[in-house]
Amino acid sequence: MIIRSKAPLRLGLAGGGTDVAPYSDRYGGAVLNATINMYAYATLIPRYNGKIKINLVNKAHSFDYDSVNYLPCDNEDLIATGAYNRIVKDYTGEPLCFELILYVDAPPGSGLGTSSTLLVTILGAFTEWLKLPLGEYDLARLAWEIERIDLGMAGGKQDQYAATFGGFNYMEFNNGNVIVNPLRIKSMFMDELANNFLLYYTGISRLSSRIIAEQSCNVEKQSKKPVEAMHKLKEQARLMKEIILKGEFDKIGHVLDFGWKHKKDMAGGISNKRIDAVYESAIKNGATGGKISGAGGGGYMVFYCPGTSRYRVAEALKSFKGRIEPFEFTEKGLTTWTITG
Repeated sequence: MIIRSKAPLRLGLAGGGTDVAPYSDRYGGAVLNATINMYAYATLIPRYNGKIKINLVNKAHSFDYDSVNYLPCDNEDLIATGAYNRIVKDYTGEPLCFELILYVDAPPGSGLGTSSTLLVTILGAFTEWLKLPLGEYDLARLAWEIERIDLGMAGGKQDQYAATFGGFNYMEFNNGNVIVNPLRIKSMFMDELANNFLLYYTGISRLSSRIIAEQSCNVEKQSKKPVEAMHKLKEQARLMKEIILKGEFDKIGHVLDFGWKHKKDMAGGISNKRIDAVYESAIKNGATGGKISGAGGGGYMVFYCPGTSRYRVAEALKSFKGRIEPFEFTEKGLTTWTITG
């Protein structure tokens, strides 16, 4: 028997950062994101040899453990060991034996929610194997608890829910609760949006934890400019939802640009000279707006390029050390299945 699962990575289009505590707890947050056809994958093979093997394909590294109730979370596979520890603690009460093979279509630090998506994928594989009673909200919440509480990893709440639910979603965060509002978008509109959005990898892998820590600290200290910037980004999410549902695509770039200008005020390091140069080049060649996907500092950027301007923008960005990433938007979230025989 082989258990497989996959979950899509996401593009944050508006409101990013307002899903991070303590802002989301004090003021309520809102984001709009959409999943794309880049994935995290997990293959789980049950074993009966008293061993656990975790294989990180991207890093060409594997870890071997004896089958025990608790695995150390101090290696590169801490996402997998953190998931395993909660599954044993909350559901099985006894150790498991298996091999787990993991792969992600984007590098770490990409700003596409890779860590959270991989965690959702791992939990999906365990849920499929053990027939756990986890609905979409339950699984996303469990992923958030493992990542943010058990493992103490800095970040927000949107990524786990995006990976689990899939599609275009307007998410609201209030008093610890998350409400996922799926947006019903016609297929032709999704195709038009994918045509007009240009996804660009800067070639810079960044560690988001420092930026997120500073952002949270700014809220704790009630720093006026960063907090006001987050208020503006929450408003940006509402505006983006409205114009996408109405099909007013000519406004998307301007709303992105509005958010980008305020996002840079949330914390230091969100942008830098190279990112600014890429952004200015894209705007100069026809993009009407754009942003960093994720906390900032590197990873992927997305630009809105109406008409046929994507070709001029793509050509202009060749002068920087990055690459254009072809993609499509997806409607499905976490998917799991079992191969028998």
